[in-house]
Amino acid sequence: MQSTSTSIHVAVIMDGNGRWALRRGLPRAAGHHAGADAIRRVVEAAPELGIGTLSLFAFSSDNWARPAEEVQVLMALFGRFLRDEAGPLRTHDVRLSVIGRRNRLPPEVAAAIASAEALTARGSRLHLRVAIDYSSRDAILEAARLGRHDATRERFAIRLAEIHGAPAPDVDLLIRTGGEQRLSDFLLWESAYAELFFTARMWPDFDRDDLAVAVAEFRGRDRRFGALPETARR
Repeated sequence: MQSTSTSIHVAVIMDGNGRWALRRGLPRAAGHHAGADAIRRVVEAAPELGIGTLSLFAFSSDNWARPAEEVQVLMALFGRFLRDEAGPLRTHDVRLSVIGRRNRLPPEVAAAIASAEALTARGSRLHLRVAIDYSSRDAILEAARLGRHDATRERFAIRLAEIHGAPAPDVDLLIRTGGEQRLSDFLLWESAYAELFFTARMWPDFDRDDLAVAVAEFRGRDRRFGALPETARR
């Protein structure tokens, strides 16, 4: 069982923005804007719940296949979010890192990423990692290509972290909103022993109470990492 004082790495697949909007008769873009508000709520609540690292899946490499208009909306939203939130994040001692490819992003988004990362580099209360144009399988493949014949799990993990540009501990708890129950190519290596938590709550509705429920359930689980439970060893 987990101690409530232990700092954990929580990863979130933020799903359901488009469906949230359509159910309300709104354009999908409205769901993405509402999803940005949910990010603010979760980032504010995370340190109080013992979360030291929070990784959010914002845009998959596969999402480039979405309609061009929606992609443009998302890219504009990313840029605006990074510019608007960098100052408040620094004020709240939050370090922001973006993982994923950057050479396919609009120049203004790449510039906003660099500026926000530099401004928040000394944050120590929470490490917020946002995945944009991210594919776990692509990252693993790149690490394998650059690997060595004497590779170990530890060395491979270090190389993978270098590719991300934002090293972090393995994922302890992976949350997916929106009712789907799959990993969708997110942090596959790092989530080898992650506890999974699926909720039907759409991401724009997700708040501190939802996060607290997920973390409480996580802390009540018995994580054995392949070993026997303590009672079975006696």
